[in-house]
Amino acid sequence: MASDNLTSDKLVSIQVLDCDGAWHTIEVPGDLGLNVMEACKASDLSMESICGGMGICGHCHVYVLTDQTLPPISDQEEETLDKLTFLKSNSRLSCQIKVDHRIDGLKIHLAPVE
Repeated sequence: MASDNLTSDKLVSIQVLDCDGAWHTIEVPGDLGLNVMEACKASDLSMESICGGMGICGHCHVYVLTDQTLPPISDQEEETLDKLTFLKSNSRLSCQIKVDHRIDGLKIHLAPVE
């Protein structure tokens, strides 16, 4: 018998390239309501979040390396990104990307600490 929760029970895989050039694979249940920053921190990757995921400090800045459809950048996220020194066209705040099945296989590179 198939489970009604098949999609929500599935682990979401995220590949993370740290600032030292090492790749890490983290797998997180897609139904916990976490964002990518929280998933990275829970996996003991070095990432600060002074603002607690509000999208105003920029410490969870990452470069998105794959083409998953992510939520649009909010005005607040864009304002924060515009203040960052290491801004690129693929920059995002990882606290603004929710972990769910749509981002399975996402690859990100941790941006240098500002």
